[in-house]
Amino acid sequence: MKELHASFIPGIYTAANLSELSTALDLLEKHHVDNLLWTDTGYKPEVSFAIAYTDAGIGIKYFVKEQYTTMVYKAINDPVYRDSCVEFFIGFDADGSYYNFEFNALGTALAGYGINRHGRMEVPAAIVGKINALSNIQFAEGDGMLNSWNLTLLIPFEVFIHHDIKTLSEYECRANFYKCGDDLPEPHFLSWSNIPNLDPDFHLPQFFGKIKFV
Repeated sequence: MKELHASFIPGIYTAANLSELSTALDLLEKHHVDNLLWTDTGYKPEVSFAIAYTDAGIGIKYFVKEQYTTMVYKAINDPVYRDSCVEFFIGFDADGSYYNFEFNALGTALAGYGINRHGRMEVPAAIVGKINALSNIQFAEGDGMLNSWNLTLLIPFEVFIHHDIKTLSEYECRANFYKCGDDLPEPHFLSWSNIPNLDPDFHLPQFFGKIKFV
């Protein structure tokens, strides 16, 4: 099973100082989302992320380079997976249930909870809106160049509405990280922990990796 360690970043972070968390995440190890799944075109965006936790939530920063970048969806729980999208799925319990968090390049979020892709319970928009996001996008200016964007996220513990999480210190959980873009000119599916499944499906917790919060 693939595994990573997420370290602690001290401090209190809000929308007003999220750039400070972004800078702190820049200093951490980058993990590659480099398993290209369910396509034979050869097109493969460059994707990595850094992850840590704070006293109040989980911080993630995605780094993306890709040929096509779209940001159509603007409302919480819109189908952002059709845009240029990065995703974070995390499960805390042995029953296989997990949260899915999906974000387009603007930071527009979709979130749900369940045990597989069927019958997922949407996390209410008022709760999802507590996630803080900071987006930085640079579009390519010449032929052969790639669009480059990064997205810093702070997911407060209170967003995990089916759990009472006060701290993640010394905690282990199951997770996976993804990149997709269903409606892009070059649709693609990438994962951090590989998914050896014939049919396209990110909602397979049996293939999640492990995160140790240290």
